[in-house]
Amino acid sequence: MEKILFVDDEPNILDTFRRAFHKRYELETASGSLVALDLLQSHGPFAVVVSDLKMPGMDGIELLSKIHIASPTTVRIMLTGHADLEAAIAAVNEGNVFRFLTKPCPAESMAKAVDAGIEQYRLVMAERELLRGTLLGSVAMLTDLLAMANPEAFGRSGRIKRHMFHLARKLEVKNVWRYEAAAMLSQVGCITIPEPILRKRYRGAALTFEEQMVMDQHTAISSALLSNIPRLESVREIIVRQNDPFDRESPPPLGSRMLKVILDYDDLEQQGLDKVEAVGEMQLREGMYDPVVLELFSQYLFGGERCIPRQLRLEEMRPGMILGQEVKAPSGLMLMAKGQYLNEPAIKRLASFTRSHGVQEPILVLIPVDGTGTC
Repeated sequence: MEKILFVDDEPNILDTFRRAFHKRYELETASGSLVALDLLQSHGPFAVVVSDLKMPGMDGIELLSKIHIASPTTVRIMLTGHADLEAAIAAVNEGNVFRFLTKPCPAESMAKAVDAGIEQYRLVMAERELLRGTLLGSVAMLTDLLAMANPEAFGRSGRIKRHMFHLARKLEVKNVWRYEAAAMLSQVGCITIPEPILRKRYRGAALTFEEQMVMDQHTAISSALLSNIPRLESVREIIVRQNDPFDRESPPPLGSRMLKVILDYDDLEQQGLDKVEAVGEMQLREGMYDPVVLELFSQYLFGGERCIPRQLRLEEMRPGMILGQEVKAPSGLMLMAKGQYLNEPAIKRLASFTRSHGVQEPILVLIPVDGTGTC
Protein backbone atom coordinates (compact mmCIF):
# COMPACT_ATOMS: atom_id res chain seq x y z
CA MET A 1 0.00 0.00 0.00
CA GLU A 2 1.29 3.47 -0.91
CA LYS A 3 2.10 5.81 1.99
CA ILE A 4 0.46 9.21 2.51
CA LEU A 5 1.84 12.13 4.52
CA PHE A 6 -0.35 14.88 6.02
CA VAL A 7 1.37 18.09 7.15
CA ASP A 8 -0.28 20.78 9.30
CA ASP A 9 0.79 22.88 12.28
CA GLU A 10 -2.64 22.44 13.95
CA PRO A 11 -2.76 19.20 16.01
CA ASN A 12 -6.56 18.99 15.88
CA ILE A 13 -6.52 18.90 12.07
CA LEU A 14 -3.93 16.12 12.09
CA ASP A 15 -6.09 14.22 14.58
CA THR A 16 -9.03 14.60 12.20
CA PHE A 17 -6.99 13.17 9.32
CA ARG A 18 -5.86 10.21 11.43
CA ARG A 19 -9.39 9.36 12.55
CA ALA A 20 -10.86 9.71 9.07
CA PHE A 21 -8.23 7.88 7.04
CA HIS A 22 -6.22 5.49 9.24
CA LYS A 23 -8.18 2.51 7.85
CA ARG A 24 -8.10 3.74 4.27
CA TYR A 25 -4.41 4.65 3.87
CA GLU A 26 -1.04 3.90 5.36
CA LEU A 27 -0.46 7.39 6.67
CA GLU A 28 1.99 9.52 8.59
CA THR A 29 1.41 13.00 10.02
CA ALA A 30 3.83 15.86 10.57
CA SER A 31 3.28 18.91 12.75
CA GLY A 32 5.34 21.21 10.54
CA SER A 33 7.59 21.46 7.50
CA LEU A 34 10.85 20.43 9.19
CA VAL A 35 9.20 17.34 10.70
CA ALA A 36 7.80 16.52 7.26
CA LEU A 37 11.24 16.71 5.64
CA ASP A 38 12.68 14.46 8.34
CA LEU A 39 9.88 11.93 7.75
CA LEU A 40 10.54 12.07 4.01
CA GLN A 41 14.12 10.96 4.69
CA SER A 42 13.33 8.34 7.35
CA HIS A 43 9.95 6.94 6.21
CA GLY A 44 9.71 7.86 2.51
CA PRO A 45 9.02 7.63 -0.26
CA PHE A 46 5.44 8.86 0.01
CA ALA A 47 3.00 8.54 -2.85
CA VAL A 48 1.11 11.69 -1.82
CA VAL A 49 1.92 14.59 0.52
CA VAL A 50 -0.95 16.86 1.66
CA SER A 51 0.30 20.09 3.20
CA ASP A 52 -1.29 23.18 4.69
CA LEU A 53 -0.19 26.45 3.04
CA LYS A 54 0.09 28.70 6.09
CA MET A 55 2.57 27.29 8.62
CA PRO A 56 5.15 29.06 10.78
CA GLY A 57 8.70 29.09 9.47
CA MET A 58 8.66 27.23 6.16
CA ASP A 59 5.26 27.55 4.48
CA GLY A 60 3.54 24.91 2.36
CA ILE A 61 4.73 26.27 -0.98
CA GLU A 62 8.39 26.09 0.07
CA LEU A 63 7.90 22.68 1.66
CA LEU A 64 6.29 21.17 -1.43
CA SER A 65 9.00 22.69 -3.62
CA LYS A 66 11.66 20.96 -1.50
CA ILE A 67 9.72 17.69 -1.64
CA HIS A 68 9.51 18.04 -5.42
CA ILE A 69 13.32 18.25 -5.56
CA ALA A 70 13.97 15.46 -3.06
CA SER A 71 11.24 13.09 -4.32
CA PRO A 72 10.06 14.09 -7.82
CA THR A 73 7.56 11.23 -8.11
CA THR A 74 5.66 12.22 -4.94
CA VAL A 75 2.30 13.82 -5.76
CA ARG A 76 1.78 17.07 -3.87
CA ILE A 77 -1.60 18.47 -2.66
CA MET A 78 -2.08 21.78 -0.88
CA LEU A 79 -4.67 22.84 1.67
CA THR A 80 -5.43 26.55 1.75
CA GLY A 81 -7.88 29.11 3.05
CA HIS A 82 -9.98 31.23 0.67
CA ALA A 83 -7.79 34.27 1.29
CA ASP A 84 -4.75 32.39 -0.04
CA LEU A 85 -6.22 31.22 -3.34
CA GLU A 86 -3.95 33.43 -5.43
CA ALA A 87 -0.80 31.93 -3.86
CA ALA A 88 -2.20 28.42 -4.22
CA ILE A 89 -3.03 28.91 -7.91
CA ALA A 90 0.49 30.26 -8.51
CA ALA A 91 1.92 27.11 -6.87
CA VAL A 92 -0.18 24.90 -9.17
CA ASN A 93 0.88 26.85 -12.25
CA GLU A 94 4.55 26.55 -11.29
CA GLY A 95 4.19 22.79 -11.30
CA ASN A 96 4.84 22.24 -7.60
CA VAL A 97 1.29 21.14 -6.74
CA PHE A 98 -1.00 18.51 -8.25
CA ARG A 99 -4.19 19.94 -6.67
CA PHE A 100 -5.24 22.35 -3.99
CA LEU A 101 -8.20 22.08 -1.62
CA THR A 102 -9.84 24.84 0.40
CA LYS A 103 -10.35 24.67 4.16
CA PRO A 104 -12.42 23.36 5.73
CA CYS A 105 -12.20 20.32 3.46
CA PRO A 106 -14.83 17.54 3.85
CA ALA A 107 -13.38 14.07 4.31
CA GLU A 108 -15.02 12.89 1.08
CA SER A 109 -13.36 15.64 -0.98
CA MET A 110 -10.02 14.95 0.63
CA ALA A 111 -10.34 11.23 -0.05
CA LYS A 112 -11.13 11.86 -3.74
CA ALA A 113 -8.10 14.14 -4.11
CA VAL A 114 -5.77 11.69 -2.36
CA ASP A 115 -7.11 8.77 -4.44
CA ALA A 116 -6.48 10.79 -7.61
CA GLY A 117 -2.97 11.53 -6.34
CA ILE A 118 -2.31 7.85 -5.70
CA GLU A 119 -3.50 6.98 -9.21
CA GLN A 120 -1.20 9.65 -10.64
CA TYR A 121 1.70 8.27 -8.61
CA ARG A 122 1.02 4.74 -9.88
CA LEU A 123 0.97 5.94 -13.48
CA VAL A 124 4.28 7.76 -13.08
CA MET A 125 5.92 4.77 -11.40
CA ALA A 126 4.56 2.34 -14.02
CA GLU A 127 5.92 4.53 -16.82
CA ARG A 128 9.27 4.79 -15.07
CA GLU A 129 9.53 1.03 -14.66
CA LEU A 130 8.50 0.45 -18.27
CA LEU A 131 11.04 2.98 -19.47
CA ARG A 132 13.72 1.57 -17.20
CA GLY A 133 13.05 -1.95 -18.45
CA THR A 134 13.09 -0.82 -22.08
CA LEU A 135 16.32 1.11 -21.71
CA LEU A 136 18.12 -1.52 -19.68
CA GLY A 137 16.93 -4.21 -22.06
CA SER A 138 18.19 -2.24 -25.07
CA VAL A 139 21.56 -1.58 -23.44
CA ALA A 140 21.89 -5.25 -22.45
CA MET A 141 21.02 -6.41 -25.97
CA LEU A 142 23.57 -4.11 -27.61
CA THR A 143 26.34 -5.02 -25.17
CA ASP A 144 25.58 -8.73 -25.64
CA LEU A 145 25.94 -8.25 -29.39
CA LEU A 146 29.23 -6.45 -28.82
CA ALA A 147 30.47 -9.30 -26.61
CA MET A 148 29.71 -11.86 -29.32
CA ALA A 149 30.96 -9.82 -32.26
CA ASN A 150 34.04 -8.24 -30.72
CA PRO A 151 35.29 -9.47 -27.32
CA GLU A 152 38.16 -6.95 -27.43
CA ALA A 153 35.78 -3.98 -27.56
CA PHE A 154 33.45 -5.58 -24.99
CA GLY A 155 36.30 -5.99 -22.52
CA ARG A 156 37.18 -2.33 -22.99
CA SER A 157 33.55 -1.35 -22.32
CA GLY A 158 33.59 -3.22 -19.00
CA ARG A 159 36.75 -1.46 -17.85
CA ILE A 160 35.36 1.92 -18.90
CA LYS A 161 32.07 1.33 -17.08
CA ARG A 162 33.88 0.52 -13.83
CA HIS A 163 35.92 3.73 -14.01
CA MET A 164 32.85 5.75 -15.03
CA PHE A 165 30.88 4.57 -12.00
CA HIS A 166 33.57 5.71 -9.56
CA LEU A 167 34.24 8.98 -11.39
CA ALA A 168 30.51 9.78 -11.45
CA ARG A 169 30.42 9.33 -7.66
CA LYS A 170 33.41 11.66 -7.30
CA LEU A 171 31.64 14.29 -9.41
CA GLU A 172 28.34 13.70 -7.52
CA VAL A 173 26.35 13.62 -10.77
CA LYS A 174 22.65 12.80 -10.88
CA ASN A 175 21.22 9.92 -12.95
CA VAL A 176 24.42 7.88 -12.79
CA TRP A 177 22.79 5.24 -14.99
CA ARG A 178 23.06 7.64 -17.94
CA TYR A 179 26.83 7.85 -17.59
CA GLU A 180 27.21 4.11 -17.05
CA ALA A 181 25.08 3.46 -20.15
CA ALA A 182 27.28 5.84 -22.16
CA ALA A 183 30.36 3.98 -20.93
CA MET A 184 28.92 0.56 -21.82
CA LEU A 185 27.72 1.72 -25.23
CA SER A 186 30.70 3.91 -26.13
CA GLN A 187 32.31 1.03 -28.05
CA VAL A 188 29.16 -0.49 -29.55
CA GLY A 189 30.03 0.99 -32.95
CA CYS A 190 33.10 -1.23 -32.94
CA ILE A 191 30.81 -4.14 -33.85
CA THR A 192 31.55 -3.33 -37.50
CA ILE A 193 35.31 -2.85 -37.11
CA PRO A 194 37.58 -5.84 -37.82
CA GLU A 195 39.19 -7.14 -34.64
CA PRO A 196 42.79 -6.89 -35.97
CA ILE A 197 42.31 -3.13 -36.41
CA LEU A 198 40.89 -2.79 -32.91
CA ARG A 199 43.74 -4.83 -31.47
CA LYS A 200 46.29 -2.54 -33.12
CA ARG A 201 44.42 0.55 -31.95
CA TYR A 202 44.11 -0.61 -28.35
CA ARG A 203 47.80 -1.60 -28.18
CA GLY A 204 48.91 1.79 -29.44
CA ALA A 205 50.26 0.50 -32.76
CA ALA A 206 50.22 2.90 -35.72
CA LEU A 207 47.22 2.46 -38.02
CA THR A 208 47.37 2.90 -41.75
CA PHE A 209 45.34 5.75 -43.26
CA GLU A 210 42.63 3.31 -44.34
CA GLU A 211 42.53 1.62 -40.91
CA GLN A 212 42.23 4.99 -39.18
CA MET A 213 39.35 5.93 -41.47
CA VAL A 214 37.55 2.73 -40.46
CA MET A 215 38.30 3.34 -36.77
CA ASP A 216 37.00 6.91 -36.90
CA GLN A 217 33.58 5.67 -37.98
CA HIS A 218 32.73 3.90 -34.74
CA THR A 219 31.17 6.90 -32.94
CA ALA A 220 28.91 7.63 -35.92
CA ILE A 221 27.91 3.96 -36.04
CA SER A 222 27.16 4.03 -32.29
CA SER A 223 24.99 7.12 -32.81
CA ALA A 224 23.06 5.45 -35.62
CA LEU A 225 22.45 2.31 -33.55
CA LEU A 226 21.09 4.36 -30.65
CA SER A 227 19.04 6.82 -32.68
CA ASN A 228 15.83 4.77 -32.55
CA ILE A 229 15.90 3.98 -28.82
CA PRO A 230 13.66 6.43 -26.86
CA ARG A 231 15.10 8.51 -24.01
CA LEU A 232 18.73 7.78 -24.94
CA GLU A 233 19.30 11.14 -26.63
CA SER A 234 21.60 12.42 -23.87
CA VAL A 235 23.54 9.14 -23.84
CA ARG A 236 23.89 9.34 -27.59
CA GLU A 237 25.27 12.90 -27.40
CA ILE A 238 27.85 11.80 -24.81
CA ILE A 239 29.01 8.98 -27.08
CA VAL A 240 29.18 11.08 -30.25
CA ARG A 241 31.56 13.56 -28.58
CA GLN A 242 33.61 11.05 -26.55
CA ASN A 243 36.84 11.88 -28.39
CA ASP A 244 36.46 15.67 -28.40
CA PRO A 245 39.25 17.57 -26.60
CA PHE A 246 38.22 19.97 -23.86
CA ASP A 247 37.18 23.43 -25.03
CA ARG A 248 36.42 26.04 -22.38
CA GLU A 249 34.41 28.16 -24.83
CA SER A 250 32.22 25.29 -26.02
CA PRO A 251 32.82 22.31 -23.74
CA PRO A 252 31.51 18.86 -24.66
CA PRO A 253 28.84 17.38 -22.34
CA LEU A 254 30.18 16.38 -18.93
CA GLY A 255 29.75 12.71 -19.80
CA SER A 256 31.89 13.17 -22.93
CA ARG A 257 34.61 14.88 -20.88
CA MET A 258 34.53 11.98 -18.44
CA LEU A 259 34.70 9.42 -21.24
CA LYS A 260 37.62 11.24 -22.88
CA VAL A 261 39.69 10.97 -19.69
CA ILE A 262 38.74 7.34 -19.08
CA LEU A 263 39.27 6.19 -22.68
CA ASP A 264 42.68 7.80 -22.99
CA TYR A 265 43.72 6.37 -19.63
CA ASP A 266 42.61 2.91 -20.76
CA ASP A 267 44.63 3.33 -23.98
CA LEU A 268 47.80 4.13 -22.03
CA GLU A 269 47.22 1.31 -19.56
CA GLN A 270 46.71 -1.20 -22.39
CA GLN A 271 49.97 0.01 -23.92
CA GLY A 272 51.79 -1.13 -20.78
CA LEU A 273 52.03 2.05 -18.71
CA ASP A 274 51.30 1.76 -15.00
CA LYS A 275 48.90 4.11 -13.24
CA VAL A 276 51.54 6.65 -12.33
CA GLU A 277 52.99 6.77 -15.83
CA ALA A 278 49.57 6.94 -17.50
CA VAL A 279 48.29 9.80 -15.37
CA GLY A 280 51.63 11.57 -15.71
CA GLU A 281 51.43 11.34 -19.49
CA MET A 282 47.87 12.72 -19.48
CA GLN A 283 48.90 15.64 -17.29
CA LEU A 284 51.36 16.64 -20.00
CA ARG A 285 48.60 16.91 -22.63
CA GLU A 286 47.75 20.50 -21.92
CA GLY A 287 44.26 21.56 -22.99
CA MET A 288 43.17 18.03 -23.87
CA TYR A 289 41.09 17.28 -20.77
CA ASP A 290 38.74 19.06 -18.39
CA PRO A 291 41.18 19.74 -15.51
CA VAL A 292 38.53 19.15 -12.83
CA VAL A 293 37.56 15.79 -14.32
CA LEU A 294 41.21 14.72 -14.69
CA GLU A 295 41.98 15.75 -11.11
CA LEU A 296 38.99 13.82 -9.67
CA PHE A 297 39.82 10.81 -11.83
CA SER A 298 43.36 10.87 -10.40
CA GLN A 299 41.95 11.08 -6.88
CA TYR A 300 39.78 8.04 -7.58
CA LEU A 301 42.68 6.03 -9.04
CA PHE A 302 44.99 6.81 -6.16
CA GLY A 303 42.39 7.10 -3.43
CA GLY A 304 43.52 3.92 -1.69
CA GLU A 305 47.21 4.71 -2.05
CA ARG A 306 49.59 7.00 -0.24
CA CYS A 307 50.97 9.03 -3.17
CA ILE A 308 49.52 11.25 -5.88
CA PRO A 309 51.40 11.72 -9.20
CA ARG A 310 52.09 15.24 -10.46
CA GLN A 311 54.00 16.73 -13.37
CA LEU A 312 56.17 19.48 -11.83
CA ARG A 313 58.86 21.85 -12.95
CA LEU A 314 62.13 21.91 -11.01
CA GLU A 315 61.25 25.03 -9.01
CA GLU A 316 58.02 23.35 -7.81
CA MET A 317 59.77 20.29 -6.34
CA ARG A 318 60.15 19.94 -2.57
CA PRO A 319 62.00 17.53 -0.28
CA GLY A 320 59.90 14.48 0.50
CA MET A 321 58.72 13.94 -3.07
CA ILE A 322 59.70 10.84 -5.05
CA LEU A 323 60.68 10.56 -8.71
CA GLY A 324 57.92 8.88 -10.69
CA GLN A 325 60.03 8.38 -13.80
CA GLU A 326 63.60 7.85 -14.87
CA VAL A 327 65.41 11.11 -15.57
CA LYS A 328 67.46 10.78 -18.75
CA ALA A 329 69.71 13.01 -20.79
CA PRO A 330 68.75 13.59 -24.45
CA SER A 331 71.38 10.98 -25.33
CA GLY A 332 69.47 8.36 -23.35
CA LEU A 333 71.93 8.29 -20.44
CA MET A 334 70.02 7.67 -17.19
CA LEU A 335 70.81 10.39 -14.68
CA MET A 336 68.43 9.53 -11.83
CA ALA A 337 66.37 6.39 -11.23
CA LYS A 338 62.62 6.14 -10.92
CA GLY A 339 61.59 5.88 -7.26
CA GLN A 340 64.46 7.98 -5.92
CA TYR A 341 63.65 9.99 -2.80
CA LEU A 342 64.09 13.72 -3.36
CA ASN A 343 65.91 15.57 -0.59
CA GLU A 344 67.71 18.92 -0.89
CA PRO A 345 70.95 17.44 -2.36
CA ALA A 346 68.96 15.34 -4.86
CA ILE A 347 66.97 18.37 -6.02
CA LYS A 348 70.19 20.39 -6.43
CA ARG A 349 71.74 17.52 -8.38
CA LEU A 350 68.67 17.38 -10.60
CA ALA A 351 68.97 21.13 -11.18
CA SER A 352 72.59 20.66 -12.17
CA PHE A 353 71.65 17.87 -14.61
CA THR A 354 68.96 20.12 -16.08
CA ARG A 355 71.50 22.88 -16.76
CA SER A 356 74.26 20.60 -18.06
CA HIS A 357 72.29 17.95 -19.94
CA GLY A 358 69.09 19.75 -20.93
CA VAL A 359 66.69 17.51 -18.99
CA GLN A 360 63.16 18.05 -20.24
CA GLU A 361 60.60 19.51 -17.82
CA PRO A 362 58.10 19.00 -16.28
CA ILE A 363 59.11 15.82 -14.50
CA LEU A 364 56.75 13.22 -13.04
CA VAL A 365 56.97 12.99 -9.25
CA LEU A 366 54.98 11.24 -6.54
CA ILE A 367 53.72 13.32 -3.62
CA PRO A 368 53.12 11.38 -0.37
CA VAL A 369 49.76 12.36 1.13
CA ASP A 370 50.21 11.04 4.68
CA GLY A 371 53.49 12.70 5.61
CA THR A 372 55.40 9.40 5.84
CA GLY A 373 57.51 10.06 2.73
CA THR A 374 56.74 6.60 1.37
CA CYS A 375 54.44 5.23 -1.33
